[in-house]
Amino acid sequence: MIFESYQVGMLACNCTLIGDEQTREAIIIDPGDGIAGIHRRLTQLGLTLKQILITHAHIDHVGGALRLKKLTGAPIYMNENDLELLAMMEEQAAWLGVEAPERTTIDSAAREGGSLTLGQAPAQTTFHFLDTPGHTQGSISIWIPSENKLIAGDTLFRDSIGRTDLPGGDSRQILSSIHTKLLKLPETAVVVPGHGRNTTIGREKERNPFLQSF
Repeated sequence: MIFESYQVGMLACNCTLIGDEQTREAIIIDPGDGIAGIHRRLTQLGLTLKQILITHAHIDHVGGALRLKKLTGAPIYMNENDLELLAMMEEQAAWLGVEAPERTTIDSAAREGGSLTLGQAPAQTTFHFLDTPGHTQGSISIWIPSENKLIAGDTLFRDSIGRTDLPGGDSRQILSSIHTKLLKLPETAVVVPGHGRNTTIGREKERNPFLQSF
């Protein structure tokens, strides 16, 4: 399995590329910016983009999704509970003082219990959607059991959690999401957050100060 992450955009969002070495198909998660480079890397690796997954509708995670779709034809998956936030691209761009991207449309809903697969049986890789609201109402995390990896979006970080002071944020809700969904995963699971360095579930259980008093 090909697994690469890149920091893209002014807020250094972690965009993740996952590719199957046999079928040469790929999934991209959170292409917030840097689309030319992402597309060039897909070409270098000889990969065909199968799906674009969005963990939540903040501009730094979704801003480049439509451009990537236009280049590749890959459909965009996102939780529908963030559609209201997705409609606020102009406002979000104003917060950062940048030009608003063309508004992304969603092709399929990413909901709790849903999944996508990459590769062919019996060596398929399955991506499970977990509803983890709190940073935004439509925030999802993506659990990849065969790789023992969690794409956490902006829900869980190394030594921190996602901010909840923006529209759709809820501090109690994000802690509940983390405790009821993410901390039940294996302690050895590698967490790829939306920003910053990777961590593990076990490390965050032990050291994350935001999780100690919930």
